[in-house]
Amino acid sequence: MNRFIISAVLATLLVSTAYADEYIGNYSANKNNANSTSNPNGAGSPYNANSINNPNGRYGSPNSPTSANNPYATEAPKLYNSDGEYRGRLSDNPYDADSTSNPYGRYGSEYSSDSINNPYGAGSPYRSDSPNNPYGEGLEIYGE
Repeated sequence: MNRFIISAVLATLLVSTAYADEYIGNYSANKNNANSTSNPNGAGSPYNANSINNPNGRYGSPNSPTSANNPYATEAPKLYNSDGEYRGRLSDNPYDADSTSNPYGRYGSEYSSDSINNPYGAGSPYRSDSPNNPYGEGLEIYGE
C-alpha cells in the first residue's frame, strides 16, 4: 500500500513539473510564422513579455537567470524538436554544458549532429525543424 502511495505522489510530481514549463515560441528564421522568434509582430516582438527579443522581459533580459541573452543564465529556455526531443538550452552561456553557445558542448559544437550550429546536423537549413530554415517551423522554446 505504501509503495502505491509513494508511486502516485512521484507520478504527480513528475507530471506537474513537466507542465510547469511555458511555451514561448519557436526558435526559427521563418519571419512569416506567428510563433517564430524572427517575426517582429509575433513571438519575436520586442514588446511581447515572453519574447527572447524583449530586453526587459524575463526571457530576453541580459540580467535574468531565465534569459536566452544572459551569458551567466542558469535556467535558460529549453529547445525541443518537432518530435519532442530535447535540443539543449537557448543560452548565451558558453560554460553551460547544454547551452547552444557552448562550442564544446553537445548542443553548441559545430561538429555535433545535435547542435543547431552544425549546418549538416540539427542546424541544416533544409530540415523543417532547424532554426536556420527560413521556411521551417524551427525548434519549440519552453521557459521555466
